[in-house]
Amino acid sequence: MKAMMLAFLATIVIAVGANAILNQSGFSSEDRYQGEAVRLN
Repeated sequence: MKAMMLAFLATIVIAVGANAILNQSGFSSEDRYQGEAVRLN
């Protein structure tokens, strides 16, 4: 049971960390697919 809880915690930490890193590096879908003909508000 302890190993499963540790795995859940690791998954959450990795997901939150990856989200923060990708948002800081400009890898959001809004930044990737934005062009002159696309208006995202």
